[in-house]
Amino acid sequence: GVGMGMTAPVSITAFPAEDGSFQQKVKVSLRIPSQFQDSPPCPTDESVKIEERQGMTIYSTQFGGYAKEADYVSHAAKLKAALGSDAAYHKDSYLCNGYDPPMKPYGRRNEVWFVKE
Repeated sequence: GVGMGMTAPVSITAFPAEDGSFQQKVKVSLRIPSQFQDSPPCPTDESVKIEERQGMTIYSTQFGGYAKEADYVSHAAKLKAALGSDAAYHKDSYLCNGYDPPMKPYGRRNEVWFVKE
């Protein structure tokens, strides 16, 4: 019953298929605002889970515009190519992050994160 407003980033965990496209399964994560961190409100919807994300080291790339699945897939492929075969990161999933509300037309920020192993 408490409104928390927009949080940033909105983070989507993508599970890439062999061709790099998203599988049907994705996980959307929202940051719980600071004042609720110690005692988050209990979700009333069974499909919503509270999850603590541990600290991580990431490889990241940033891009602008209104990001669509194809944009995240393209930038993930570019990041993978830039890292080459020597970088150790989780290959079964990656994070797609958007930082801006939908009504912000310019100066948008999006990122792809590969989590270092």
